Amino acid sequence: MSETTIDFENNNCFVCGPSNPIGLRIKFRIDGDVCRGEFKPGEHHVGYNNITHGGIIFSLLDDVMANWLFLKNEIAQTAKCELRYRRPLPINETILLEGRLIKRKGQVAVMHGLIIHKKARHIVAESNAKFMIVKP
Repeated sequence: MSETTIDFENNNCFVCGPSNPIGLRIKFRIDGDVCRGEFKPGEHHVGYNNITHGGIIFSLLDDVMANWLFLKNEIAQTAKCELRYRRPLPINETILLEGRLIKRKGQVAVMHGLIIHKKARHIVAESNAKFMIVKP
């Protein structure tokens, strides 16, 4: 598990920020070459008919990829993102989040993110994205 030197306590991020009172507060960790997290959407995360809102799913993918960089002491901003929703995610079902670096060229990191249904083990959504590394 990797420790970061970036100030995390004052992080108000909607997805991972411990200081955000209405955020998702997901705790990400590095496990080998993968950033991992876990989440269980509830009734406040609904889009329609007890299915998790697509914007929440996008946010989860964006953050698991960004946190791969963050936990390696690099701050990055999403430059481009392609997303594929594969299956609906009913609320109250736990998912696993995975983010991986595909390649890096200069200040651009190409990332891949997955949301996997914890019990059924199918892919709920996946993403490929480019992140711009922000120099301090």
